[in-house]
Amino acid sequence: MRTKEKTLEELLLQEEVSTQNEIVLFNDDVNTFDHVIETLIYACEHTSEQAEQCAMLVHYKGECTVKTGLLDDLKPRCTMLLEAGLSAEIV
Repeated sequence: MRTKEKTLEELLLQEEVSTQNEIVLFNDDVNTFDHVIETLIYACEHTSEQAEQCAMLVHYKGECTVKTGLLDDLKPRCTMLLEAGLSAEIV
């Protein structure tokens, strides 16, 4: 009985993980750090520290996952990033 419960829990967890998507922000030569940080705070509800760390990762690594969640939640957030002139996509 316990094995069956654990298997069901694992399946539910796997299903939850597989429905998660990510917004990936890409580096560009146009936007300032301040603009990226302010936009992440607004669009992704980051703290200033989170937004600053993401901006640094994007700058040095070329990209960074800035938000993970369900597609319905991420679509409007990604649209806000794009409308602010940032380069982002949902994967």
